[in-house]
Amino acid sequence: MYNKKFIHLHIHSNYSLVDSIIKINNLIKEAKKLNYNSLALTDINCFYGILKFYKFAYKFKIKPIIGTDFYIKNLNGKISQLTILASNNKGYKNLKLLITKIYEKGYNNLLGPIINYNLLKKYKNGLIILSGSCYGDIGQLILQKKYDQINYTLDFYQKFFLNKYYLEITRTNRKYEENYINKIISISKSRDLPIVATNDVCFLNKNDYKAHKIRLNVNNLNIKKYSKYQFLRSEKEMCKLFKDIPEALINSVEISKSCNVVIKFKKHFIPFLINKKISSSKYLNIITKKKLEKKIKYIYYNNKKCIIKRSQYYKRLKKELKIINKVKFSNYFLIISKFVKWAKNKKILVGPGRGSGAGSLVAFLLNIIDINPVKYNLIFERFLNPERILMPDFDIDFCIEKRDKVINYVKSIYGYKSVAQIITFGTLTARAAIRDVGRILGYSYNFVDYIAKLVPTDLGITLNKALYSEPLFLKIYQENVEAKELIDMSLKLEGIIKNISKHAGGIVISPSKITNFTPLFFDSNGKNPLTQFDKTDIESIGLIKFDFLGLKTLTIIDSTLKLINLNSNIKKKINLSKLFLDDKKSYNLLKYANTVAIFQLESIGMKDLIRKIKPNCFNDIIDLIALFRPGPLKSGMVQNYINRKYGIEKIYYPDIKYEHKSLKPILKSTYGIILYQEQIIEITKILSEYTLGSADILLRSMNKKNNKNIITEKKKFVYGSIKKGINKKLSNKIFDLLYKFAGYGFNKSHSVAYSFISYQTLWLKTYYPSEFMACVMTAEMQNTKKLIILINECKRMKINILYPNINKSFYNFSVDGNKNIIWGIGAIKGIGKSSIDYIIKLRNKNLKFKDLFNFCMFTNIKKINKRILKKLIFSGAFDFTNQNRSFLKYTLNDIIKITEYYKKYIKIGQKSIFNLLNDTKILITNKYKNFIPLSKQLILEKERDALGLYLTDHPINQYIEEIKYYTGGILLKDLNLTIKNKIKVISGLLIYYKIICTKNNKYICICIIDDQTYRIEVILYNNIFKKNKNIIKKNNILIISGEIFFDNFKNNYKIIAYEIFNINKIREKYINKLIIFLNINKINNKLLCYLYKLFKTNKRGKTRICFYYKKNDLIIKLICNKIWNIKINNLLLNELREYFGYSNIKLSFNN
Repeated sequence: MYNKKFIHLHIHSNYSLVDSIIKINNLIKEAKKLNYNSLALTDINCFYGILKFYKFAYKFKIKPIIGTDFYIKNLNGKISQLTILASNNKGYKNLKLLITKIYEKGYNNLLGPIINYNLLKKYKNGLIILSGSCYGDIGQLILQKKYDQINYTLDFYQKFFLNKYYLEITRTNRKYEENYINKIISISKSRDLPIVATNDVCFLNKNDYKAHKIRLNVNNLNIKKYSKYQFLRSEKEMCKLFKDIPEALINSVEISKSCNVVIKFKKHFIPFLINKKISSSKYLNIITKKKLEKKIKYIYYNNKKCIIKRSQYYKRLKKELKIINKVKFSNYFLIISKFVKWAKNKKILVGPGRGSGAGSLVAFLLNIIDINPVKYNLIFERFLNPERILMPDFDIDFCIEKRDKVINYVKSIYGYKSVAQIITFGTLTARAAIRDVGRILGYSYNFVDYIAKLVPTDLGITLNKALYSEPLFLKIYQENVEAKELIDMSLKLEGIIKNISKHAGGIVISPSKITNFTPLFFDSNGKNPLTQFDKTDIESIGLIKFDFLGLKTLTIIDSTLKLINLNSNIKKKINLSKLFLDDKKSYNLLKYANTVAIFQLESIGMKDLIRKIKPNCFNDIIDLIALFRPGPLKSGMVQNYINRKYGIEKIYYPDIKYEHKSLKPILKSTYGIILYQEQIIEITKILSEYTLGSADILLRSMNKKNNKNIITEKKKFVYGSIKKGINKKLSNKIFDLLYKFAGYGFNKSHSVAYSFISYQTLWLKTYYPSEFMACVMTAEMQNTKKLIILINECKRMKINILYPNINKSFYNFSVDGNKNIIWGIGAIKGIGKSSIDYIIKLRNKNLKFKDLFNFCMFTNIKKINKRILKKLIFSGAFDFTNQNRSFLKYTLNDIIKITEYYKKYIKIGQKSIFNLLNDTKILITNKYKNFIPLSKQLILEKERDALGLYLTDHPINQYIEEIKYYTGGILLKDLNLTIKNKIKVISGLLIYYKIICTKNNKYICICIIDDQTYRIEVILYNNIFKKNKNIIKKNNILIISGEIFFDNFKNNYKIIAYEIFNINKIREKYINKLIIFLNINKINNKLLCYLYKLFKTNKRGKTRICFYYKKNDLIIKLICNKIWNIKINNLLLNELREYFGYSNIKLSFNN
């Protein structure tokens, strides 16, 4: 194996996060191509990719060398680099501990974790150190000519790392390298220290340097520290480079020989036993059988039915227990049942189930799930397949606010050093790569945006797939030189690791200290540990992953139940898990698609599907969730389902040409449509010689589109079908149908589980609408866009929303005795929780604030400062005092000044000061008696600043009737955003805009408009912006004609504007008459003089003036001469409406 002259010992992969673009699979393939038989990976401060490297290297018969690059603080306090390799398993263990320790002690976010000499000394066994070339501690001291410190540092290494310390040298054409090498050779001879050559590799090929520089730029790193020669040089190139120092090459091979780490995979390390007196398998058998008897009696209270069903349940339980015991996962079930039971006992809401785990009867009996898998015909083998043993994966949903309590409980049971959350890695997606590369290369925003948007939005899309599947993308790549350069460079960066984050719910519990298995990452404060191995790697070394998922909807349900109990006289608490699933009132609300805030059923597209299906039973909800996915929607099967449900289309099992009677029981509930993966498994079992386990394996092969495997499986299926008496042609066709529908089939266990939550939210909205909507608004209080939708839904439901009240509002939205929703102070922008808690604490002392003056007397100005007081005023929190917001704003400074002055006297015991308070209030009132109030528009703007939206009124309301004409009656909430590339006319108030100037001096304007029902982003490109920039002003009402599109990068819908008008501009285009209705009894010279003067002073325009009045039951119409044509404006309309009454002024529009 070691007939080599050089081995690379210093390589960074993209798991270093900042300075490498090397993907591990590409690294190993390139190493194999260059004929290397050994290789090291030394990522910065981490083992993120080490297991993938180890496995992939062995797959290609390359010996992996495990290492890490550290930053170390020199004796002079400067930071330098150090490369450490593991020579054996002890070294591997010590490297894991070293990595963990540098994160655990906390670190500066800019510098990152730093190692010290004491830690090195403590964990020295099994380690080999490379000095870090001219960027290492010795290298830096050489450049600084700190010779005393060099000797002291080398003394340390020679004392504690005897024959394990190497002076590293590189020749990558970087500054100071040759000076450093000359000095290091001298040190090597005088100290008898070996030299080793490396290439500090950060990219694979020389032509990758430009892509490497882009990555450095994206991460704002110093490019001068790197060179174009830091690629994976061949052995020949390295030997030529260091021919004058041959021992540096030989030592790389010698180090490689001495590094022999063996990592074992596959074995499972399940945490310790729950009950030490009895084996976990026996214990599981005993408790599930006991619980089964209770469950059967509860489910089938009819004794006859109970007897009939008992054998079915016992048979299922026996089968499941046999599989669980066989694969030795009994303890896994018991561990989950323990923490789920604890959570339920602590009144922490736990979801009914999720994913294939909902197909387990054992889990049902242990109360891990609330779904009866026998009732819904769910398949256990989908969860735990005895013919393809994989770790089971229970996803447990918890109330999001209390999930951490359950995690802390698990830590307390199994030990804080044995439990950690799992890391996950974010990668650079196809579109993001184009945008990053385009920005660094200096291409115009429009050009980059255009190229990025040519990439399809399909899940898992890559640039290579886009070139294959999107003709326009391929065309521009082939024909446009700049586009080719941009895409080629993006191809090199696409998919690289971009950042780390916490897995949504993955927790690992190890049977001993977790650092025996994986190093840990901590945040900069040394808290919140994460495993440095991701989910796949954690499972590969045998650790068990448990998913503790936080579900916001469970928090909403939990809060709603508490609010119901608080506001009602219900003696018996509501138990949602025991709800009857056939409530007519709930289905009535559902079939009309009134599903805002209903779990999984509230999107625009889903509402459209609900209106077509008109669900009237629980099974319909299960099917809805399965049908509303891209595959079924695109395939046409959704329309087939609807047509068959309502008798428009005949039901076949499954197809008009290829039917078989044995499929009817399986497909009857879905009208002959193969909708679920479980149906495919059952069909496979019934028609051929498959077990449920082997049928599950077949399904997985179908989903992976493994054509080689499918050909074999098809032969097996057809052969088994023929043996069962089915003709060859039919069995071939049915297999083809199964293969087709496997791509669309949904996991029924998951659909059933989520349908329970959908139904629970539906039931709560039906029977406790105020409490439910208040809790949904609390959950969405930081999402203004969603709050607007919820407010409009409350209006539809005739639920009043009261603005904040300093005496009644809590942090959350609440409900009063009249079922009105009271706005939560927590939803006022810029007021922190501690300030709100302080106000509520004062109220709890039986304080009821009479007015702002009284409030300021009892509060601490340091806790409730002037900024907070202004927010409270303009949110409406003091409107109950009948003092308008303008007055409170003007008097605020005086109130603060005087109350602070009085508080000083009260503090020193002069209680008589209270007698002066009323007199002072009167003086303040008199002082501002003649104040000029703020305009209604300004008050509304201040309200929007406080609440993030308009609550009491909206500036658009005064124009709403005429706007309906311009937009065809479409409000923003009515837009069907699922219809892409459709031109629509919309209107709204411009609440925000941002102008971007690109490098080629073109403009893009990003606007947000609001019409009180919804908010949407509007994009104005260069020409449209330039043409209309004079009307792009905050608080202008805009009418926009544009095209709907989905921005996959930001995951929301937007509109590209083609034409824009403000209210005055569009009136000129569309209003042809101003109609004034007169009362004949009030027509006199005074009125005519008033009209003459009014119209004479107004600007001339295109709008005719018409007068209507009634005489002897006839409507008389007078049209003024064209010379009186006017230009409609708000001042004129407001004056006329005030004089004649709002209903007597009308506008007539062009057809």
